[in-house]
Amino acid sequence: QVQLVESGGGLVQAGGPLRLSCARSGRNIFSFDSMAWYRQTPGKQRELVARIRTGGSPNYADSVKGRFTIPRDYAKNTVDLQMNSLKPEDTAVYYCTASSFGVDYWGQGTQVTVSS
Repeated sequence: QVQLVESGGGLVQAGGPLRLSCARSGRNIFSFDSMAWYRQTPGKQRELVARIRTGGSPNYADSVKGRFTIPRDYAKNTVDLQMNSLKPEDTAVYYCTASSFGVDYWGQGTQVTVSS
């Protein structure tokens, strides 16, 4: 069974950096077609933050372009989210997701809180 486990969330001051990590637990018997980070705040729909497809270039939400990057380790099947110049509006629960053979897998989410 594939499970994704996020780590690295927490409280950070506005303007600071934070790095989230997403690791796969279980047997690493197949690669993911794409990996991505979403975020959600109370009362709002989950929104795509960044996605990277195998062999492709990453794409980012307009709100995070130039501040966030999504490094991916293909060998380890992991993906990070490097967040710089954080803003209070980046406060959310961040979810890692990955897809393979048309199946989507989700992590449990990690809280990021940016104080002003």
